[in-house]
Amino acid sequence: MRRQLVRLHRWFGVATALFLFVAGLTGAVIAWDHELDAALNPSFFKARTAGTALSGLELARRVEAADPRLQVTYLPLAAEPGHTLQMMVLPRTDPATRQPYPLDFNQIAVDPATGEIQGRREWGAVSLARLNLIPFIYKLHYTLQLPFTGGVDIGTWLMGIVGIVWLFDSVIALWLSFPSVKVWRKSFAFRFGRGGYALTFDLHRSGGVWIWGLLLIVALTSISMNLSAPVVRPIVSLFSPLTPDPVNNPEIRRAPQPGDTVLSRERIVQLAEQAGKARNLGVAPGGIYYAEFMHAYGVGFYATGNDHGDIGLGNPWMYWDAATGRQLAAQIPGKGTAGDIFLQVQFPLHSGRILGLGGRILISAVGVAVAVLSATGLLIWLKKLNARRRSAQNASAARDAGRSAARP
Repeated sequence: MRRQLVRLHRWFGVATALFLFVAGLTGAVIAWDHELDAALNPSFFKARTAGTALSGLELARRVEAADPRLQVTYLPLAAEPGHTLQMMVLPRTDPATRQPYPLDFNQIAVDPATGEIQGRREWGAVSLARLNLIPFIYKLHYTLQLPFTGGVDIGTWLMGIVGIVWLFDSVIALWLSFPSVKVWRKSFAFRFGRGGYALTFDLHRSGGVWIWGLLLIVALTSISMNLSAPVVRPIVSLFSPLTPDPVNNPEIRRAPQPGDTVLSRERIVQLAEQAGKARNLGVAPGGIYYAEFMHAYGVGFYATGNDHGDIGLGNPWMYWDAATGRQLAAQIPGKGTAGDIFLQVQFPLHSGRILGLGGRILISAVGVAVAVLSATGLLIWLKKLNARRRSAQNASAARDAGRSAARP
């Protein structure tokens, strides 16, 4: 049994090592994505003009009026003091060609006092330019920058499958780390004085044992982040009923129909303010986005600058039909079935934000540890592979020598 588990661990580890090395290092970086991005690109984050800031809704109106080729799809409703207001945009359809207008950007930074666009970039573009570096790393973390193929997000599926393999391999690794009750202390020890292969082995085995629980959480939540709809929700629903997901539920989601009207952002924000007060959320709407593929608006409730949800289970979100203003769904942290709350906790756990600043520091350290475990695992495998090859070569040479000696 142990031999088979060793073999499984070896091949699971080799198959996923490169992916986990990249995911670990990029995860350690994107735990601080906003701070690093702002430090690298002050002109994209700091407003040029000191003055009274306009509302996000007014700024969006000015941006769309100045450039009819684009529509604002996401915007915070207010800018942080001294900061630009960053919007996501998509091209409108050119009536002459019936094709989207060509745009080489999908995110803009707007001066909140004047409405002037200070910067443009393609968020997630494959680029190591300073302006694009952090969004590139963020997208690399969960998609490996692989494209959609045949309507399938190859990168997201691949990293989700890697997470599944990693989850099973973590259980196998823990079993292998404790070969007997008598030697359990060795599985927690680091032979720093020995160095070389002994230390490499201890970093891999003992390092994994010390943080095994955290690794299991990161592996599980990575599956939930990448494969929520096709894998995690169906499994969770076997144990607990789930509130319908507005993005993937065909009873809620619908494509725009010919002649559909689109309610203004202002009207949706009014509806959101009323709904927030009715639910006693205690926080005003903080951001709004329009999802054309489901012809719906989503509104997040959070304080200015807290769009990620800095602590706890994240921010409330509500959804409205863009044509009728009918409320479609609400996702309120801590509310719902046990299954709903299990799904709500996945991103806060994966990002460390459930524990605030301390959680982000911890998850960044775990990301580095994952990269170290992947690298040391590969080094151990290569050393043993070379040893097996030398052993096979020596055995072959001995056989050849024996045959030569046996000849008359």
